[in-house]
Amino acid sequence: MELDFDTCYRALQSRDARFDGQFFTAVTSTGIYCRPICPAQTPKRENVRFYRSAAAAVAAGFRACRRCRPDAAPQSADWNIRADLTGRALRLIAEGAVDGGRVSGLAGRLSVSPRHLHRELVAEVGCGPLALARVRRTQTARLLIDQTAMSLSEIAFTAGFGSIRQFNDSMRAAFVCNPSELRRKPETIPAGAGGITLRLEYRAPFDGAAVLAYLSRRAIPSVEEAIDGRYRRTIALGRSAGTIELEPVDGAVRLRLSVEDLRDLAPAVQRGRDLLDLDADPRAIASVLGADPLLAPTVAARPGLRIPGNVDGWEMAARAVVGQQISIEAARTLVGRLARDLGESLPQRDGRLERLFPRPEAVADADLSRLGLTRARAETLRRLASTVATGGVALDRGADREETRARLLAIPGIGPWTASYIAMRALGDPDAFLESDLAVRRAAERLGLDPTPRSLLAYAERWRPWRAYAVLYLWETLATAGSLQPARKEAS
Repeated sequence: MELDFDTCYRALQSRDARFDGQFFTAVTSTGIYCRPICPAQTPKRENVRFYRSAAAAVAAGFRACRRCRPDAAPQSADWNIRADLTGRALRLIAEGAVDGGRVSGLAGRLSVSPRHLHRELVAEVGCGPLALARVRRTQTARLLIDQTAMSLSEIAFTAGFGSIRQFNDSMRAAFVCNPSELRRKPETIPAGAGGITLRLEYRAPFDGAAVLAYLSRRAIPSVEEAIDGRYRRTIALGRSAGTIELEPVDGAVRLRLSVEDLRDLAPAVQRGRDLLDLDADPRAIASVLGADPLLAPTVAARPGLRIPGNVDGWEMAARAVVGQQISIEAARTLVGRLARDLGESLPQRDGRLERLFPRPEAVADADLSRLGLTRARAETLRRLASTVATGGVALDRGADREETRARLLAIPGIGPWTASYIAMRALGDPDAFLESDLAVRRAAERLGLDPTPRSLLAYAERWRPWRAYAVLYLWETLATAGSLQPARKEAS
């Protein structure tokens, strides 16, 4: 995708924060690439090149600016909107799908050949999957160098490099200096026993209180909790399990992670970002939703609402099924029983956090009659678990959204509301819409709209590609601050 030079250069001149992460500026006279918000003097037009990704700038021979830290910029929200091959590939690469050079595995997941995947990514982003994965590793390493006291050898393997030599070569290519030269005194942030603490950036505004309140009301006992403005939960990753804590503070989000194997750090960071929707572009969302006079007052009053995400798509889908047609409190009780009876114990208990959410294999083979679910709901949950366990449906941000929706709807007991809610929170689809949601319909009626699902769908066309955020604002018109509550309506 070509970038319009004049538009990018004007954004660079004004240091427009709306474009932060959307493109990167490289300067031929210095060999450095920057974020468009870099405070450095604006370079001459003839010396400027624009790139869609940091990886493309690195591949072209530019090194990262030490002043504006382009490696720390929030990811472009454009890729989260897109449901095509490129968008899916970038989300999977961010999750670590190419760690170890497994491009063939990524291509297989996307049902294309490695050559076709490489060609598409070069055309759209400016470089192939290996280069994107390499830059992702250097960005993780730079974050650890800046914010922790870990040794450089620990950082190398934690960031996903196969050897110290590969680590040094990649860091020199990205920053034109040895990793030791990047070391500065880390921020004084208490990490806790056996943990690591990092700061995650986002695009302001960010209504952290609202998203934490949403998660707090639904917190599963022994699996997650929200206390003193912090959200904590257990998490299972590729190599290990542990706990993750997220706390909005000082214009960023503080992430504390405690896991058995720090090689799981990068995917854990990405899941933390997804959970709080930190890569959203609130100004772009507000420009569309705020243009509707019916939503404009709420958008202006509550800027920066984020879609609560998840750390495990299967868990999110299971909770959606259990919660059909019952209150939030009742759903929390039932899901808590599920975790208590079928979830594995955390290797090392962390306060009140002691259990992992059960894996789909455990639920598919279990007797669910003691949980208090209706027979029909238990059967739906079991079929969902079996489908996920056997690979019949993918529930992550790299999934094909339309295909996943169709496969979910094919499971008896899962209807449009549940499929859309899963797409919204598990797949990260910013355009998912809950036209049959009772709260959405009630809010629409209060705003003077025809509340029938068909009419709502037609009206919601003006909210694309941000219809999921429109759902949040419609809920907000009915809720007190920080207590967003969907009203479920689903066929059994």
